[in-house]
Amino acid sequence: MATTAAHPINGALARMHSLLDELAETPLWSMSQTATAEALVDFSQLESRVTELKSRTLAHAETVAVAETNASPSVAVWHSNATRSTKRDSFRQVRLAAGLDRYDLVREALGRGDVIAEQASVICTALDELPDDLDAGVLEQATKALVAFAEVHDAKALRVLGRRILEVVAPEVAEAWEAEQLEREEREAEKSAVFRMREDGHGRIKGSFTVPLLAGQMLERALLAFAAPKHQMANRAADEGEHEEQAPVPVRRPTAQRLGAAFVELIERLDPKELPKAGGVNATVVVTMTLDSLKDGLAAATLDTGDRISAATARRLACEAGVVPVVLGGKSQPLDVGRAKRYFTPGQRIAMGIRDGGCTARGCDAPPAMCHAHHDDPWSCHGHTDLDRGRLLCPYHHRRIHDPGYESDVGADNQVTFHRRT
Repeated sequence: MATTAAHPINGALARMHSLLDELAETPLWSMSQTATAEALVDFSQLESRVTELKSRTLAHAETVAVAETNASPSVAVWHSNATRSTKRDSFRQVRLAAGLDRYDLVREALGRGDVIAEQASVICTALDELPDDLDAGVLEQATKALVAFAEVHDAKALRVLGRRILEVVAPEVAEAWEAEQLEREEREAEKSAVFRMREDGHGRIKGSFTVPLLAGQMLERALLAFAAPKHQMANRAADEGEHEEQAPVPVRRPTAQRLGAAFVELIERLDPKELPKAGGVNATVVVTMTLDSLKDGLAAATLDTGDRISAATARRLACEAGVVPVVLGGKSQPLDVGRAKRYFTPGQRIAMGIRDGGCTARGCDAPPAMCHAHHDDPWSCHGHTDLDRGRLLCPYHHRRIHDPGYESDVGADNQVTFHRRT
């Protein structure tokens, strides 16, 4: 490899390459167990020392504007292109270099091989998160303490210790600072909470979510309860008619697949009576199927979203709290209540959802859960709360149908068309 000896670092790198060339084909069969263990520890220390040297060079690259050699927008992007590293990894290395440039004690520990790069990165991040107006002496104490902790703790433990380091070096300011930090994090976590779902076209829904720490841990505890060996054994016993006394199952942390199954069970066991109502109806899934399929048939069932599920799945879900079975040809709830009630009943709302499929305004695709139940014959004009004289309309079109500036017509397909009055 061609290198320049314009600087001692370049010369040292050339010698390192030469030494590695000598070891390229060295066989390992004669290396003892002790020698192998010592070598692996030495490799870790050597990697740390090389990382410190590389980090200093990356920090220097900002000073001499290395990125300008190929018009890159930053040293990280230049490094990614020049070394064929991912931009994510290059930015991580540049951030570490910047952190070591701010905290000499951490850089020196890395240069001695006393900490590894992952530990150094966590320490720098923890120090960055301390109050800006922290006394320099307290900051130095915190740095020394975290470097000392790194001798016995890995990066994961150091991350926890770093968040509480002021309790060790400056307890008089730790409480107020932690309270302020937690309040800020919780506000940001609430703002950043997101939940995404999408169908993959193969009978599955995939998604991702970001929630505040407490909510995430509550979800995890619930899933662990459903995934617990005792719960799984009870389910199998109930399904197979077995006795409760069975051979003990080894306790182990659930895999992703077991947690996935637990998540499905958690959803299926949600009691809609305990959930807020959407569109006047508890948050339930409506499954429509024939009486024959409910008994033992094969015909698929239809969800209120229009999707299809197998008859076997529908029969199983018919027993769950979060599902309302609508059996065609079977016994149903009363759907016409005349003047007995002002508002449509949950049973009527479900029937409307099955019949209308959502908002009945032409061209609107609002689902049933987002719609209001509208009286075609206004209640105030002696209208009846009957299914055949009611319809689903989304809030926007429900306002429009009562807006004197519009007139509406119901077509043969039960769709409402609006016209502005002139």
